[in-house]
Amino acid sequence: MRTTIRFNDTWRFSREAGPLPTALPEAWECVTLPHTWNADDGQDGGNDYYRGTACYAKALNKSELPAADCYYLEFLGANSSADVYVNGRHLAHHDGGYSTWRVNITEALEAQNLIVVTVDNAANDRVYPQMADFTFYGGLYRDVNILAVSRSHFDLDFYGAPGIQVTPIMDGSSANVEVKVYLTDFQEGQKIACTLLNAEGSIVASSVTEETTANFVIENAHRWHGRRDPYLYTAKAELLDGNTVLDAVSARFGCRSFEIHPERGFLLNGEEYPLRGVSRHQDRLGIGNALLPRHHEEDMDLICEVGANTIRLAHYQHDQYFYDLCDQRGMVVWAEIPYISSHMATGRENTVSQMKELIAQNYNHPSIVVWGLSNEITMQGDTDPDLLENHRILNDLCHSWDKTRRTTMAVLSYCPIQSPYIRIPDVVSYNHYFGWYGGETSMNGPWFDRFHAAHPEIPIGCSEYGCEALNWHSSKPTQGDYTEEYQAHYHEELIRQLFTRKYLWATHVWNMFDFGADARCEGGENGQNHKGLVTFDRKYKKDAFYAYKAWLSDEPFVHLCGKRYVDRVEDVTRVTVYSNQKTVELFANGVSLGVKEAPDHFFYFDVPNVGKTHLEAVSGTLRDESELNKVEVFNDAYRLKEKNAVLNWFDITEREGYLSLNDKISDISSTLRGKIFLAKFIAKLLRQMKRKKPDGKKGGGFKVSPDMKKMLGSFTLLRVSSMTGMMGVSLTKEELLSMNAKLNKIRKPKKENPQ
Repeated sequence: MRTTIRFNDTWRFSREAGPLPTALPEAWECVTLPHTWNADDGQDGGNDYYRGTACYAKALNKSELPAADCYYLEFLGANSSADVYVNGRHLAHHDGGYSTWRVNITEALEAQNLIVVTVDNAANDRVYPQMADFTFYGGLYRDVNILAVSRSHFDLDFYGAPGIQVTPIMDGSSANVEVKVYLTDFQEGQKIACTLLNAEGSIVASSVTEETTANFVIENAHRWHGRRDPYLYTAKAELLDGNTVLDAVSARFGCRSFEIHPERGFLLNGEEYPLRGVSRHQDRLGIGNALLPRHHEEDMDLICEVGANTIRLAHYQHDQYFYDLCDQRGMVVWAEIPYISSHMATGRENTVSQMKELIAQNYNHPSIVVWGLSNEITMQGDTDPDLLENHRILNDLCHSWDKTRRTTMAVLSYCPIQSPYIRIPDVVSYNHYFGWYGGETSMNGPWFDRFHAAHPEIPIGCSEYGCEALNWHSSKPTQGDYTEEYQAHYHEELIRQLFTRKYLWATHVWNMFDFGADARCEGGENGQNHKGLVTFDRKYKKDAFYAYKAWLSDEPFVHLCGKRYVDRVEDVTRVTVYSNQKTVELFANGVSLGVKEAPDHFFYFDVPNVGKTHLEAVSGTLRDESELNKVEVFNDAYRLKEKNAVLNWFDITEREGYLSLNDKISDISSTLRGKIFLAKFIAKLLRQMKRKKPDGKKGGGFKVSPDMKKMLGSFTLLRVSSMTGMMGVSLTKEELLSMNAKLNKIRKPKKENPQ
């Protein structure tokens, strides 16, 4: 009978291992898995976190293992390439940092054993991801197990799959359920006992057969219906030799049907079920990607609290434990591989193997409805024949391996809507940041209307949208100021535009949580992307979190915005309340400022700002409180200050009537000399991105399309320079000051007089 032994404790670890050890190296650091070596340096900025090979070693006494015919090492995640050695013998190599994989170690085992695993997250040109806006944490960052099994057992060698595949197909009120098992060394006379159990543990169907496929009908099947009713059945298979159970596997499954319609959006079990939710990265502050079950559970609790009913699990395969939580909590899931940002002609094999692993390992999860082929892969253009062929291969693979689900892609904002690339998958979604990365918030909804009019047959969604917020504040928030107030304003506008367009099959906020992106140098806290509705440590829900809760959650609440923005200079200040209740009354020092209704759930009050004011928002028995304090001078603690920035805006010399790094790209490009300056700057960036670096890495690249130029028009050149780290380019203070000196010699464009 199968036994699973957790193999996480007392590993020895070194980032500078040198030759493979022949005995357990006692001088190495002792670590417990899950473990990453980038928990700190992968989140502190500078794009200088260690990317290379590190080594794990562990002793194994075979006598401590249960008696079995075969032993496998099972890795639930090793980023991103790994090699396994047992007693100096090389047994396996695996490319892909986010999936389960196994190694048969039976023949290599002796009485006393040394297990050595080398893990490598260095840059290369064959394993995805290589260019992306998140940290590629290295390590054995998920559980490692030893599986002890009989010679005849459910298969452990096929792409990390569980050995059982359950396909429920709804037929009216009944579910036709096919259970298929995969076996190793299946002997004559052996049988498979298959049992279907309902959520209460009662048997609803069973069979004993020598066939590897069994078919059942569940009459009046209890449907899996998302957040409302995530009902799960269990399929259990036992491998029998007479009355002896040699091996057993099980899988939970859900009976449900779905459709993605270009006009009606997403339908679950025949009912319109608009998908409104979030995207999730798997890392945490000070922990990296080495998460424990309680971390996954807290993330799921927060996602449920905000009211989401869908999660885009970006940009890679997530922990099986989290997919299980999605099944249990009724989340509709977009699952994808890390084919992202930069297409590599030498990476096709890896995209195929990662997609096979994703599907094989996650086939049974009822929460998953789409397989994601890629994310923003057209940064270098959408017409590369090899890129297009790679996507067609992946699309065909998904349909061949899984006939029950659809394929999708997250498309780069400035990819043309007439591109042949967007016609490859079944449905598409676009990543749009109008109102943050250039443009205006008002551009988002109309853009989708134009796409929908041009392609009425293609279901369209929004796979990413968002803006960054830290603990900066303003009563006059503006694009790019990183204030919590601008983030709240941005999401109010996007909610109004996206949630009222029925045809959008899914919308996913980017992101539910702040996450590590070591190349980032912006917002005053380097090494992170701060677009989360919740902070990186999960300790603070930003105001925008409650804007979504007001629209999506049935849990009654009121929330007073601006709790971290107490000191204010204006005599009358705007205060916002978010609530899913019909009316809200606001009291200032016990005096009512009126009762308001807000069909959009956003209640605005103008509050006299005199001395100290205690605010209380009330709706029935629901209450929330905050404080205001009148000050004469703006509290400088609320103003953005870049941490360890190469150059701050206030360090830049500005000459009256002339340009500087603090001017917008659109203003610089509106003059002839400014256009020439920008052309030289972009050419320099592209040269550096293509140049091989001393550490062996190569910078990424992209084509500067007209749409991208338009998007960047509202950025200051200083802000653009702070983002070049994400493209593998670092600009020095001296280079920036030299650029500013040149701009100081170019006259600003003349502003037209208002009529």
